[in-house]
Amino acid sequence: MKALVVRGGWVGHSPVEATDSFLPFLRSAGFSVDVSDSLEAYDTGLGAYDLVLQCWSDGQLTDDQFACLDAAVRGGTGLAGWHGGLVDSFRQSRDYMRLVGGQFVAHPGDFVDHRVEITSTHPIVAGLAGFDLRTEQYWVLTDGLNDVHATTTFAAAEPWHAQLTVPAVWTRRWGAGRVFACTIGHFPADLAVAPVRTMVERGLLWASRGGPDR
Repeated sequence: MKALVVRGGWVGHSPVEATDSFLPFLRSAGFSVDVSDSLEAYDTGLGAYDLVLQCWSDGQLTDDQFACLDAAVRGGTGLAGWHGGLVDSFRQSRDYMRLVGGQFVAHPGDFVDHRVEITSTHPIVAGLAGFDLRTEQYWVLTDGLNDVHATTTFAAAEPWHAQLTVPAVWTRRWGAGRVFACTIGHFPADLAVAPVRTMVERGLLWASRGGPDR
């Protein structure tokens, strides 16, 4: 199996440190891993990979680079990531947002206490219980094609007046490929929280070509 890690963009999301923490796991799971610090990795050849782990906040893809990524996922290459490295990337590309299935729009209050609730029995979250965090709570816009496995709820406040529950972890089918998204992960320490680490590790395996059927 082959995995490609594409990392960069806004340094505040610690793309190198965060992805480095998962390289030993990927290798122990049987992946040979290539690492790119450039979006030129999306120029060609993505279909040779079973998994793309992306951690690139902000940034801009060319139309050709998106077409390469989209074709690879449609062909069976998995796409996975967390926080702004996946759901706040390439904002100018509506096609990219459609591929991923969600887009970050706010984290009211910046770093806040909040709860993540497990909402499915999918293997990615099997055996896990809800848990509390103090970090950025992502408000995301998503669509109904996602399978949602964990959520977080914003309390009623001005100007939105009522509670709002949004996905925190979801999966998505795209052609023959799979997408895994986790909105948690502003700090590397967030990714080290036991249930978060478990969900991300399982999500990487699920998204990869030949991952569990469910």
